[in-house]
Amino acid sequence: MSSCNFTHATFVLNGFPGLEEVHFWIGFPLLSMYAMAVFGNCIVVFIIRMERSLHAPMYLFLCMLAAIDLALSTSTMPKILALFWFDSREITFDACIAQMFFIHALSAIESTILLAMAFDRYIAICHPLRHAAVLNNTVTAQICVVAVVRGSLFFIPLPLLIKRLAFCNSNVLSHSYCVHQDVMNLAQTDIRPNVVYGLTVILLIMGVDVLFISLSYFLIIRAVLQLPSKSDRAKAFGNCVSHISVVLAFYVPLIGLSVVHRYGNSLHPIVRVLMGDVYLLLPPVINPIIYGAKTKQIRTRVLAMFKISCGKDIQAV
Repeated sequence: MSSCNFTHATFVLNGFPGLEEVHFWIGFPLLSMYAMAVFGNCIVVFIIRMERSLHAPMYLFLCMLAAIDLALSTSTMPKILALFWFDSREITFDACIAQMFFIHALSAIESTILLAMAFDRYIAICHPLRHAAVLNNTVTAQICVVAVVRGSLFFIPLPLLIKRLAFCNSNVLSHSYCVHQDVMNLAQTDIRPNVVYGLTVILLIMGVDVLFISLSYFLIIRAVLQLPSKSDRAKAFGNCVSHISVVLAFYVPLIGLSVVHRYGNSLHPIVRVLMGDVYLLLPPVINPIIYGAKTKQIRTRVLAMFKISCGKDIQAV
């Protein structure tokens, strides 16, 4: 370790070990999921921007969530597709660090937005008369700015902590993209500062967010159960189903990937890669579907767009 005084110029990304012969064909499902993520989130952003009735805090947060999912998937999928289709496995050291920063920062921003959406549901259900005063569009915009600043500032030190490490043995990563835990585990120098800071940031952002989201829903459930009408209780719970589904789609793969990194050394490498891809692709793909199915205004506008498009095609024929 004392003789390890240099750093590799590149890292090598990993596809599905043992399935290299079918990497080309695996790229097509990944491309389909990426196309669904881009199309679905662009539709959500467009509809919320154009539909004035959706200029409310919950939908503005949803618009922000869709923009984050677009950025997150676009920062990684082109390189992943190049890996599977063209065997372009190498990524430069600086590009890897930049990708790592964007993945972690955008994930932290998304976590903050999910917390803001939980707070919106809490105010709307537990204090409906104060909702317009507490969460107006100005406050909503300020929350979005705070989310971006919070996610960026907390993860700016990660690239600096990685740059101080020396990588002189293996430079092969266990995922198709760069994340902090994966990169630091290749270092031959002391990684304790990286471990301590990474764990601290996860607890201060994701841990705190999960705690307050859980508290919000505890208070919501308590308030809903006190409603006298069964239909009112069902309506109140229905307003929360979409957000709960999105929260689970984000945090379950995130927690699973963290557990695999820390305790899953005995797992097959394919499991690591698969869980990493699920964490990266699942939320951007299913979030527009969840909110599109549960939000009448978005669903109606999408159907209207397709009817107009089909009508034009029929007239052209």
